[in-house]
Amino acid sequence: MRVATVLPVVKFNDARSSAIRLRCLTLYVLVLASLVACTRTRQSAEIAYVSAPQAFLRDQVATVFNKTGTVKNGERVEVLGRDRRFVHVRTSAGVEGWVEQRYLVTDKIYDAFQKLAQQEQSSPVQATGSTRNQTNLHLDSERDSEHLYQLDQGAKISIIKRAAREKALPGAARPSSAKSEAKATPAMEDWWLVRDSQGHTGWVLARLIDIDVPLEIAQYAEGQRIIACFPLHEVIDQEKKVPEYLAVLSENKDGMPFDFNAIRVFTWNVRRHRYETAYRERNLNGLLPVSVSHENFDKEGELPVFIVRVKDDAGNVGERKYKLNSPIVKRVLAAGESPAASHVAPARSRKKKKR
Repeated sequence: MRVATVLPVVKFNDARSSAIRLRCLTLYVLVLASLVACTRTRQSAEIAYVSAPQAFLRDQVATVFNKTGTVKNGERVEVLGRDRRFVHVRTSAGVEGWVEQRYLVTDKIYDAFQKLAQQEQSSPVQATGSTRNQTNLHLDSERDSEHLYQLDQGAKISIIKRAAREKALPGAARPSSAKSEAKATPAMEDWWLVRDSQGHTGWVLARLIDIDVPLEIAQYAEGQRIIACFPLHEVIDQEKKVPEYLAVLSENKDGMPFDFNAIRVFTWNVRRHRYETAYRERNLNGLLPVSVSHENFDKEGELPVFIVRVKDDAGNVGERKYKLNSPIVKRVLAAGESPAASHVAPARSRKKKKR
């Protein structure tokens, strides 16, 4: 009797296909993981910005090196590595090289400057000026605060606001006793928050800025600082338009508790072809900003007006509005305001005595 032996049928094709599919799936997972890792590396790449006016890149950190490129102020670079006081970077153009760490700032500093510019983009300009020499834009009104952008000598800037800070004196001796500490008066210095032609915003020492003031008005400063000068109106004299100004003045020293303490309106005398003081007010505890506009006053028509902010003895800040119906300046009273509280005698021009 024959016994039939039944052997299991093995499907070689199916087994091989499964193995191939498994290998492909494993390879796909590895490639995907590699791509994710590369993406994370790119997203977390360290970014820095050039704070120097200009710096060159070197091919190696050594006494003898070759220049591979140049980076300029505010330029964005990718950090590839570090070696002592040098940083290996790559520019947006793909140029690589080593640059000194002190010429770079972090992306956090850059973001802080961007935030400051955004916060102040709608702030009214109080004056224009130019830099006396090359200077840094600081993130805060302090000498040791971070800086990124630099202004060239003679750069035109717009002035937004003022701050007074205690001046840091390197190597200054500390008071030896409590009495001497109480008597010691800290040295102060003024700072301007400015905006350049590219929209970069930051703080600059006030003494490094020359404010634009018409020469005809500057000669009437009488020892004070002209903080700002606003055109109010124009008159015609011999077929030429001559502007009339509001000047805002302060004491000729830093660290005052106010932004300005006097205002003065200069109008043009058509007969004598010269500027004269139409209005003057002193002893103000004035704060910037000052605003200038036009307003309709019924029978008088549309007139230039200006508003100054003044702090009283209790620390309350209020606004005072004035109108110019050339050559007369008058206070515009708010609702419920008494005339006695706003009365200030207009200034009169001093006439030179004939010899």
